[in-house]
Amino acid sequence: MYSKPHNQTDGLLTHKLHHQVSAPVFDHAGTRFGWKSQHASLLSFSADAYLNEIGITNRLLPHENTSLGNSIAAYDTVADPEDTDNDIDRFTRFMRATKAPARDEAVATTLDARSGAQIFGQIGCAVCHVPNIVTAAPGAAINGGTFIVPQALGGKVIHPFSDFLLHDVGTGDGIVQNGDQSTANKLRTPPLWGVRTRTRLMHDGQSLTYEEAIRRHGGEAGAVIARYRMLNNWQRAQLIWFLRSL
Repeated sequence: MYSKPHNQTDGLLTHKLHHQVSAPVFDHAGTRFGWKSQHASLLSFSADAYLNEIGITNRLLPHENTSLGNSIAAYDTVADPEDTDNDIDRFTRFMRATKAPARDEAVATTLDARSGAQIFGQIGCAVCHVPNIVTAAPGAAINGGTFIVPQALGGKVIHPFSDFLLHDVGTGDGIVQNGDQSTANKLRTPPLWGVRTRTRLMHDGQSLTYEEAIRRHGGEAGAVIARYRMLNNWQRAQLIWFLRSL
């Protein structure tokens, strides 16, 4: 299953993030999309989804894959893109037009939610689920120089609650999609904006409550979860109330 951060134009995240590994890029350089940060733009993401989710070859991925996801390019010397109308571009524009739900201000301004936000930072959740990120500066050339960041999008503070980097939090699937074998159990930090609208959590959708999702964290998040377990019931409730404001 693929996932993209809502309301994020390709390449607009500030370069200060310093991504930990390099994704295979077959259109432009930019930010990271997908659970494994395996795509550098929404167009790459779209092309991959068309090929691997619905079996439609396209100008970026013109060769079929086997059922195991392996390209047959070595055996099929004639590229045959089925997406002759370049629908991947339309799909990309659709994704670029989506946005994360706004904060629930009625919840966010409550004392419990504000206390929960402080706890979120104090125990270390915000180390990976970064609350604030600044977009690239106006005038910056991104996507291989094909897009100049306009004033309306550049230098803006966004609140994704993610660093968009790969981490091993103990729930990985052992699949290498980006980088070397050390990335097999790493996953991109899921943005938490809009999390209150989701009924299934974590990369595999196996967690049905915030409590379940939090307790599943391990690996690099082990120290954070140890601090979480030291909270009293009221503090945990405040933390969850904060999450319900996002």
